[in-house]
Amino acid sequence: MAHTLKIALAQINPHEGAILANADRIRRARAEAARLGADLVVTPEFSIAGYPPEDLVKKPAFVTACEEAIANLAAETADGGPGLVVGGPWRNGDLLHNGLFLLDGGRIVAHRAKHELPNYGVFDDKRVFDAGPAPGPVPFRGFRLGLMICEDWWFPSVSETLCETGAEILIAINGSPFEAEKHEARIDLAVQRVVETGLGFVFVNQVGGQDELVFEGASFVMNPDRGLAHLLPMFAEEVRLTEWRREGDRLVAAQGAVVKPLPRLEQIYGAMVLGLRDYVGKNGFPGVVLGLSGGIDSAISAAVAVDALGADRVRCVMMPSPYTSTESLEDAAECARLLGIRYDTIGIGPAMAAFGAMLAPAFGNRPPDITEENIQSRIRGVTLMALSNKFGDMLLTTGNKSEMSTGYATIYGDMAGGYSVLKDVYKTTVFALCRWRNAHVPAGALGPTGAVMPERVITKPPSAELRPDQKDQDSLPPYEVLDAILEGLVEGEKSVDALVAEGFDRATVLRVWKLLDRAEYKRRQAPPGVKITARAFGRDRRYPITNGFTALVS
Repeated sequence: MAHTLKIALAQINPHEGAILANADRIRRARAEAARLGADLVVTPEFSIAGYPPEDLVKKPAFVTACEEAIANLAAETADGGPGLVVGGPWRNGDLLHNGLFLLDGGRIVAHRAKHELPNYGVFDDKRVFDAGPAPGPVPFRGFRLGLMICEDWWFPSVSETLCETGAEILIAINGSPFEAEKHEARIDLAVQRVVETGLGFVFVNQVGGQDELVFEGASFVMNPDRGLAHLLPMFAEEVRLTEWRREGDRLVAAQGAVVKPLPRLEQIYGAMVLGLRDYVGKNGFPGVVLGLSGGIDSAISAAVAVDALGADRVRCVMMPSPYTSTESLEDAAECARLLGIRYDTIGIGPAMAAFGAMLAPAFGNRPPDITEENIQSRIRGVTLMALSNKFGDMLLTTGNKSEMSTGYATIYGDMAGGYSVLKDVYKTTVFALCRWRNAHVPAGALGPTGAVMPERVITKPPSAELRPDQKDQDSLPPYEVLDAILEGLVEGEKSVDALVAEGFDRATVLRVWKLLDRAEYKRRQAPPGVKITARAFGRDRRYPITNGFTALVS
């Protein structure tokens, strides 16, 4: 009977749909694991194609290409090297499963299908896959492996079935996307599975950005005594060897490296950087262009872009109007200097005058109002899109979640663009991130050490500067109040009465509620952005545009 099993955790970054490139990534991980002496290499959920595949799996040609790539990987295991766990689609008669494949000795020696199919938030497995039966253990080189796919281990039944049918270890392959504080929740849940079964637990997660989602990795190994034996880093690829020894009827891992979990702000910043880096890189953009206004949102967006892509791939444009303050001009220029990026100035005064003259006959004697303010924003949007079209750089928008929640953004204006790193970040968190980045540089960042924006950008009152002496709080409650109410309404789905009972002014809560509902049509047309919270707009929170419920609480 074998007594030692060496398992390599392959925390890799697949490219959605790039099947041959992903197979090469898996090959490289297996070669590295073989060099380390591994018996088995475990890759993440749907590793052959990237997760979530969404409707790609409805294309028979896509499924066939995945099957061929997995068959080729299986044939390569005839070399006597480590076995391989790969995730991908499994056609089982008329059924299509989210499957895993155990490859060894030149062939596919076992299949398993995802049993618990998620159908909430960002997940729609139940729409595109058929559920498999509760899995039993898989024999591998003298051991009995309890193999699971992501959601399967979030419920006790699958783990308990594996334990009761003779599994010696639990191994879960995952495509589990980032949310702030989710890592801690995973650890807590793993403790439950270990306590219930008495078995060691292996969690292998994907890393990388996929549209709105970021997968932070943070794969880990937990021993039967609930101690962490290994914890891999967030936001980085790694192949980690773990060594297990049989002790009685279970396997115990030798102690390895346990990285220190990142603090909350560093987690959020890391997700923003990785999300943007992969969105730009995997979609083939040469770089990004964004408007640099001298305000806090564009400053932190520019810093994230430089940290993700490098200064030479970031172009910033100041587009002053007659209402742009001297402080904003100075602060934007200083941000650009600190980041070392290209900085252009294109005044919008001539375009404002042209629109004013063009529309005057149609507007008649109506006084200026928000219409003229929105025209300024749309002129800037057109200007930036022109640069994007001419040079190929993706336009990065800079709106935050507080603004997107309340509609404090101009559709076809500052909302125009291809991606947003702040879409799921409240304004109060933006302030905290700016202070954090001025004092720290994250691991792997391509930007400078030291401050990336002047202190005045953080301390001055936020303003869109679309009219004289304008301040955000002319139109919105103070951000610390607004964000607390929004978190209650969006993340907590709390009622007006519940928020009032917490001490918020009823009129203010009702006003925010109405702004939130009325802005839904704008959010439907907003660019994608990095998911940070448990209730990101678009993927998690889906509300009807035509919605009369607001009237019932007004």
